[in-house]
Amino acid sequence: MISLDNLTVSYGGWTLFDSISFMINEKDRIGLVGKNGAGKTTLLRIITGEQEPSEGAVTLNGECSIGYLPQQMRVADTTTLKAETEKAFDEVLRLEAQIEKITTEIAERTDYESEEYSTLIHRLNEAQDRYHILGGDTREADIEKTLLGLGFKRTDFDRPTKEFSGGWRMRIELAKLLLQRPSIFLLDEPTNHLDIESIQWLEEYLKNYNGAVLLISHDRAFLDNVTTRTIELSLGHIYDYKVPYSKFVELRAERRVQQMAAYENQQKLIEKTEEFIEKFRYKPTKSNQVQSRIKQLERLERIEVDEEDLSRLNIKFPPAPRSGQIVAEIKEVGKSFGQKHIFSGATFTIERGQKIALVGRNGEGKTTMARMLIGELEQTEGSIKLGANVNIGYYAQNQDDLMDGDFTVFDTLDRVAVGDIRTRLRDILGAFLFRGEDIDKKVKVLSGGERSRLAMARLMLEPYNLLVLDEPTNHMDMRSKDILKNALQKYDGTVVIISHDRDFLDGLVDRIYEWRDGGVQEYLGGIYYFLEKRKLDSMQEIERKDTPTESTQPKTNSSGKLSYEQKKEQEKAVRKLRKAIENVETELAKIEEQIAEYDSKFATATEYNEADYVTYNELKASYDKQMHEWEKLNYELELTEEM
Repeated sequence: MISLDNLTVSYGGWTLFDSISFMINEKDRIGLVGKNGAGKTTLLRIITGEQEPSEGAVTLNGECSIGYLPQQMRVADTTTLKAETEKAFDEVLRLEAQIEKITTEIAERTDYESEEYSTLIHRLNEAQDRYHILGGDTREADIEKTLLGLGFKRTDFDRPTKEFSGGWRMRIELAKLLLQRPSIFLLDEPTNHLDIESIQWLEEYLKNYNGAVLLISHDRAFLDNVTTRTIELSLGHIYDYKVPYSKFVELRAERRVQQMAAYENQQKLIEKTEEFIEKFRYKPTKSNQVQSRIKQLERLERIEVDEEDLSRLNIKFPPAPRSGQIVAEIKEVGKSFGQKHIFSGATFTIERGQKIALVGRNGEGKTTMARMLIGELEQTEGSIKLGANVNIGYYAQNQDDLMDGDFTVFDTLDRVAVGDIRTRLRDILGAFLFRGEDIDKKVKVLSGGERSRLAMARLMLEPYNLLVLDEPTNHMDMRSKDILKNALQKYDGTVVIISHDRDFLDGLVDRIYEWRDGGVQEYLGGIYYFLEKRKLDSMQEIERKDTPTESTQPKTNSSGKLSYEQKKEQEKAVRKLRKAIENVETELAKIEEQIAEYDSKFATATEYNEADYVTYNELKASYDKQMHEWEKLNYELELTEEM
């Protein structure tokens, strides 16, 4: 469908791509990955024709249409949400007018046997076929389904587009793109402005889409759920694997190990052969063997090891100063902006060392809550009380607005750093991959990923004990996100994170607060527990909303009991939960046995062994974690059995 042949992109003496080639086929689901600055966005722009390569060509077949969603774009401010979205059907509307005109003309003619009449019939059939292909018959329903799927409400349909924030405007463009049904979607970070529910809806849409998809994303779960092929851009070359991202990471590591083993074996062979040649070069009796070895070396196809981009962040948060056990108490907190009510009734306590996530649909109040927590906004209801010695570090989602574009990278840190830390600014910037001339770049020329890294570097200037991070992984590449996640897991302070990145939150947070429909609900578990629980809650909400008629409530019988299919699903879920509880109980028994052994050992010990106590404390922490999991599973089992 699209052929990329020997593409090279050079800027002065620097080469971004070096003769890369690959094909995009119908119904391909391709994830384009690579570190920030590898050239992913540039490649999309070359495919769309917005940018010309230095060498090579892109060839599209005649029927191929492209739908491109860049990271940043402008949306018209002169219309409403629905009217702007309807622009996706411009061709459909033109076809409607054409069909009406041709139909009227045919009705007025009587020369049924003429060539002109036959031509009109042919044109009408072509226009009607194209109209059906573009979804003309169902466009109203498609617009509604797409807008609702992307998180808009029906009450938003007649709102002016100028009232929507930048993230919601990106959704408008995404909706228009999805409704145009191009042969291929080129999507550059489509999840950056979506919440978890909208991401899951988009996953399903793209998986079932009839065309091809080429997308750039740093959301590992999204890539794994949508793509079946991964193309990596690294150091000017591409590596093409017919697998989703997580499998690609495994295969890439295996390939490198195999390459290194083969390379090392070949180097040993070459070394021994060269030693033989040098040793017997001047001995007549060995001349035939020497010549044979020389020819062998000449014919040898040298193994090359793929270059590896080893540049990576080096994040380690400063040790957190000790705060009180209660970091923050939020009681019946609510917020309104004038007549617009955002949420109310938020009540929860944040304790020292906890790592929690604030999730929910955009516009429900997550960022508002974060800004109230740091004292940037005042609540209109309830109270927020910070604990003793709490020092907050804040990473704002709108970094572009908070950093002066005319400052250099170094100045951005230098102007806020105080004390001895100023002598270490270059080291801190180096840890965030700003080296050499990079530190003299102005902020306005930095990429989204570079700005994210610079904003994160600012958090290193002071030891905080509460980090409030609003979408910290937007624009970060995979490795940078993994390193940040690892640093946060090791951080001994308290963390509040707003994020829609499921893979990033998995294993990092163990408590979720969801902002939804003007309220806040607590979930005692990780992100995937929350998502499963939300599915269960949604099913129960749907059942409560159903009216007891045969047409609207087909899943229950006349007695109000579960249907046969529901009963089977419930029994399956119960078996799965009981098995999980059994596994946790087995693990708990093992840990209890190990703790008991250490208790006995300590009772008779004659000297202190630090390693034993470290292991002992790790076992106790593991026991607490497993107990928390056991309680959570039993609670979920109880809910499921009551359905």
